[in-house]
Amino acid sequence: MHCSRRRPALAFVVIVASLLILGGCKREVRNIHPDPASAETPVTTAMVPFSPGGGPPVTVRTKKGQDYQDNAYQLAQGKSLFTQMNCSGCHSHGGGGMGPALIDDKWIYGGSIENIVATIREGRPNGMPSFRGKITDDQIWQIAAYVRSMGGKVPSAAAPSRNDSMSNLPSESRRGSDFEEHGGPTPKKD
Repeated sequence: MHCSRRRPALAFVVIVASLLILGGCKREVRNIHPDPASAETPVTTAMVPFSPGGGPPVTVRTKKGQDYQDNAYQLAQGKSLFTQMNCSGCHSHGGGGMGPALIDDKWIYGGSIENIVATIREGRPNGMPSFRGKITDDQIWQIAAYVRSMGGKVPSAAAPSRNDSMSNLPSESRRGSDFEEHGGPTPKKD
């Protein structure tokens, strides 16, 4: 009889503790209905480091850019869009080809995410097409965030990895248990 009184109290304590733990979890919020292509975020960016009067050019940094760069889901979406929009056709997986390299620190029109958004949205002379009205504003920000990740400019916890097809090694899920023993990426120690 004494044990049966403790069960409801114990169950109550467990339920309350579970609710407190679950209430403390912070999940990222995902917008599954992106804005239409016509709903653009106005961004003021300096395209070159020069301005009249000798002072530095005015560049506005947005929290939106930081939100996209720190979000693994947005970066993964940008990686997918980078492939779908055939960006590799010119930029060769970030290493440069007909278009400039995206993995170094040399940026003609600025390397901030806001500058990259402006470049994707407006296009640039001599080859970079404008994607204004062709993809949504969210998709432009996703691609820009992924482009920043190619040069290691995003937190490593959020950065997408390279495709398995670009590796000279089998994917981790296809490696056997004896992979490192038979010439895997780490040499055998004598």
